[in-house]
Amino acid sequence: MAKREIENRLLGKENQRHERVGRFMVSGGSEAATASGEIYYLPGMGGRLDAGLGEELLRRGFALRGRETIGAYKKLRFGEQVDTVKQDLVERFWKPEARVIANSFGGYLFLHAQVGLHPFPGRVLLLSPVIGSTAQSETGMRFYPPRADVLKQTAQAGGFPKPHNIEVYVGAEDWQAGPQALVEFCKEVGIEVHVVPGRGHMLGSDYVGPLLDAWLTAK
Repeated sequence: MAKREIENRLLGKENQRHERVGRFMVSGGSEAATASGEIYYLPGMGGRLDAGLGEELLRRGFALRGRETIGAYKKLRFGEQVDTVKQDLVERFWKPEARVIANSFGGYLFLHAQVGLHPFPGRVLLLSPVIGSTAQSETGMRFYPPRADVLKQTAQAGGFPKPHNIEVYVGAEDWQAGPQALVEFCKEVGIEVHVVPGRGHMLGSDYVGPLLDAWLTAK
């Protein structure tokens, strides 16, 4: 199926999925905030739009739209979760002035949602994005998300559409995101990765706060 046909189908889909999982919006400013004043935010697994990083965005006066991996949305199959994010982006945020922020598993959802589409035209900030399966040798802990090899295989085949404006940050000690695998994926795609020394999966508010302010005010 051609990329344009996929986009047209997503735009023309009935709203059954939105009715089933609900479109969630929280606002830190006026309820009449326009799309240009909104940020599409995908928190990590179990995260909420109005907590953590989302709370910081709200405190700065931004309206947020996005998907929380809790409740009804979490119960969807992974493919349905990805399709929902795809539809959100194509329907409302497919423009150069759009801003997307995704954290941890939210980054995984965003990246999977790009497969099969044209390069995303807006600005994207990924923090500690999951890229596939990882393991921590010291503890024996493993993380194996759905479709764990898809992003790597798509990038190696030259089929991943690099967003027009994307920044990626990961901690050097982040075993969940796996900085080495992330760097390799981004190298294949042509994305620069900022590996933060001494940081794990949680980059820390002292690092993310100034980064967020700089990113939000950049043109």
